[in-house]
Amino acid sequence: MLLIMAVPGVGLLTRLHLCAQRRTRVQRHIVRLLSCPGTVAEDLRRDEQPSGSVETGFEDKIPRKRFSEMQNERREQAQRTVLIHCPEKISENKFLKYLSQHGPINNHFFYESFGLYAVVEFCRKESVGSLQNGTQTPNMAMETAIPFRSRFLSLKLKNQTSKQSCIQSSNQLPPSNRKLFELLCYAESIDDQLNTLLKEFQLTEENTKLRYLTCSLIEDIAAAYFPDCVVRPFGSSVNTFGKLGCDLDMFLDLDETRNLSTHKTSGNFLMEFQVKNVPSERIATQKILSVIGECLDHFGPGCVGVQKILNARCPLVRFSHQASGFQCDLTTNNKIALTSSELLYIYGALDSRVRALVFGIRCWARAHSLTSSIPGAWITNFSLTMMVIFFLQRRSPPILPTLDSLKTLADAEDKCIIEGNNCTFVHDLNRIKPSGNTETLELLLKEFFEYFGNFAFNKNSINIRQGREQNKPDSSPLYIQNPFETSLNISKNVSQSQLQKFVDLAQESAWILQQEDAHRPSVSSNQPWGLAAVLLPSVPNRGSLTKKKRKRSANERVKNLLESLKSNRTANFTETNEKRTISTQT
Repeated sequence: MLLIMAVPGVGLLTRLHLCAQRRTRVQRHIVRLLSCPGTVAEDLRRDEQPSGSVETGFEDKIPRKRFSEMQNERREQAQRTVLIHCPEKISENKFLKYLSQHGPINNHFFYESFGLYAVVEFCRKESVGSLQNGTQTPNMAMETAIPFRSRFLSLKLKNQTSKQSCIQSSNQLPPSNRKLFELLCYAESIDDQLNTLLKEFQLTEENTKLRYLTCSLIEDIAAAYFPDCVVRPFGSSVNTFGKLGCDLDMFLDLDETRNLSTHKTSGNFLMEFQVKNVPSERIATQKILSVIGECLDHFGPGCVGVQKILNARCPLVRFSHQASGFQCDLTTNNKIALTSSELLYIYGALDSRVRALVFGIRCWARAHSLTSSIPGAWITNFSLTMMVIFFLQRRSPPILPTLDSLKTLADAEDKCIIEGNNCTFVHDLNRIKPSGNTETLELLLKEFFEYFGNFAFNKNSINIRQGREQNKPDSSPLYIQNPFETSLNISKNVSQSQLQKFVDLAQESAWILQQEDAHRPSVSSNQPWGLAAVLLPSVPNRGSLTKKKRKRSANERVKNLLESLKSNRTANFTETNEKRTISTQT
């Protein structure tokens, strides 16, 4: 058994799809029959949840750690971890026994991405160095390899005749549409449907570890130029609202590197890299990312399709990390984005209903093409999340506090000013009083569609800082105030036609859920209902709910008129017959 350090390879920019693990028909049948809480199937499904992950609907499982504590723990965990490309034929026991020679292993898992990969976490960081010392750089006859001390390794078996063991791969993709609708149709309630969707789509413990490991591997490369730098994931990968398959956003934090001189006041020497000046911070950011982009392209194991997008409002380097299958965006000087991730992390942790509702609304929006992975005039997932938070702030009593109220709970340690913007809010979750609101997810889903289906977008804006409707400062069709850069509209890209489409679909979904209150299909009928019903495509040319209401009202008036005429005609006919009978008898 021989471990070889991975070296840069040539590849096309491609979004890699990881092989999903499927349940057997027997398991699906059990889920169909016994999917309600408290049953055997529910216990089985709960047991499938990886250790350490957060399950929805259970208040005691909600994470109460500070965002910074969670980030630091995950980063330290990633530094003790290696990524190994394994051959098709491998014995898991022999594999682990060999690695254990370098130190005890905390945990491991396998996944597939155009090959078999293993993520191995050691108990001690020194074990990684020991393993690296036992590896060799591949010697190619036709090409010269670029040596790089990476934690991305390849395993080569000396004995290729070994039998392949049954290795269980971790699922890295969300369920298929067919499986999702099957689970939703056999749920017991809309609350159960939303919680099921969250459980199936949310990032697993393994996927989260893989994301932090990928950032740690990129950090190894950046540290060659910037010792003590940190590459932190932000956005959907860490704010608890990310779904399986989402992109990996990274933030190159150079604060520690910039602060090196502040701890050393003695001496007369300045390092050259510390005193080289550029005209502006933006130019410095562009130069830094340009250099890192070149490193990733030439020396980054598994990094392919590197694009340097330096003239964007927020300069970035985009690439595919081939081994993990993640599409990655690397930025620097983007602290507000990291702060926004922490704010969403707090909101998601305050109440178990928040994430379930956000996942449901996002899934609904994607099913109706209201959102897209391609930039354009569509509503973004971030905007949808802000709308859900705003809606939950408007409930009576509120389910979520306003950002201003979180600011009042902050102490001196929480104070945060970024580029002149006040980003202060409380970071300790335990200091935030839980809501007394007990509304069900079913009610919240209906009320969300009803609320925004009738929202005065033409004159009002959405503001989670104060949690109340305000007059729009400009004529943008949809105005959602950036929670920290308050002069910015995070939904400025949304067109009037896309907003109208959102309003029409919200009204239609509210109408569908209202109709089901009186005529809900039985579980045994296997018919889409509740959340599954509103995920189905709209009937073409059905028109908006407003038109539909007018049409329904007109039809009802005509129907009532006909019934009235019919009843009058029957009464007159009966009365005439009675008179004729009396006359004949006389």
